[in-house]
Amino acid sequence: MTEPRRYVLTGAPGASKTTLIEALSRRGHLVIREAATDIIAARQAKGCAEPWQEPDFLDAVARLQRHRRLAADAHGAVQIHDRSPLCTLALARHLGRGVGPDLAAEINRITSTGTYQPLVFLTAPLGFIRRTAACRISYAESLAFAQVHQEVYEAYGHRLVDVPPGSVRDRVALIEKHVPCPV
Repeated sequence: MTEPRRYVLTGAPGASKTTLIEALSRRGHLVIREAATDIIAARQAKGCAEPWQEPDFLDAVARLQRHRRLAADAHGAVQIHDRSPLCTLALARHLGRGVGPDLAAEINRITSTGTYQPLVFLTAPLGFIRRTAACRISYAESLAFAQVHQEVYEAYGHRLVDVPPGSVRDRVALIEKHVPCPV
């Protein structure tokens, strides 16, 4: 079996990544959901108001990202991931937090094996933030967070494709210019 081609869709909150991932899925692409949002929702359901403040949060995200990546490998040769462990590293830097053992191991694993394609899609913020229980960041913070994402991916040798604001159809078409058609 050949190694899957894993593409990353990233960007700060307010960039409409979830909408794009859903549109790509409807078009037949194998997409892998964002881990952090699901961990936040699960922990908030158990009464933790701000799970991202918990000491094990970043490592938990890295573990779920790895689990989802490995599970996806059995289902498709071309995958589009809503974030990667490098996004989790960007989050750690944005929050001023250290990198735990699980996140460090996953970053080492993916960088040493070239797990993700060198081409990464960086979605630009749309100009506003829709605040939710999981997203409490301001628009100004979102712009700073987007910059951290860009710096992290560039530092690890990835080439960024800017996905500017626009219609979902136009943004999906831009991504599909670089990603093989679903089989």
